[in-house]
Amino acid sequence: MQFNLVPHPTTPPGIPDLKLWATVDHAGSLAAVATTNIWFGIGAPAERFVISQSAEPARANRLWETTCFEAFLRPLGEEAYREWNFAPSGEWAAYDFVSTRTGMSEGDAADPYIRMEDNLTWWALGASIAVPADSNWQLGLSAVLEETDGTKSYWALTHPNPEKPDFHHPGCFVARLP
Repeated sequence: MQFNLVPHPTTPPGIPDLKLWATVDHAGSLAAVATTNIWFGIGAPAERFVISQSAEPARANRLWETTCFEAFLRPLGEEAYREWNFAPSGEWAAYDFVSTRTGMSEGDAADPYIRMEDNLTWWALGASIAVPADSNWQLGLSAVLEETDGTKSYWALTHPNPEKPDFHHPGCFVARLP
């Protein structure tokens, strides 16, 4: 499944010309856990963006403060959800919420596999995560892009709050995983 992400309405002029998309492949499994592969593609050279460097890919906090890609997964019909954050450095985070922005805790998650590809005119970040195979999922995809001049833009499948970006808004969970 391929999705186009759109910039938030408050995005500075000129940024909307940027193209950002996500591709999701949910490999069903007879086991209790399935693998979901998520690729985020950016139609601009990577050198245009602030890309954090890390000596060792590991779990980290506050990744959304600079260039970061996010996936929100919620079992269909439930309020609880998991937020995944992926940085181009390989750093990642997983947080569990009992409902919208409530009851945040560190998610008990296996390390995702994260990789970045850069072909000088566009770049992509891919992450493979483990997802319980016994549910149908609502999915929200988003990104924070920080440019080297300090400009930030906020991208998602949709923006239910036109005044400020809010990736946790229930209206952002618009995609489905079987």
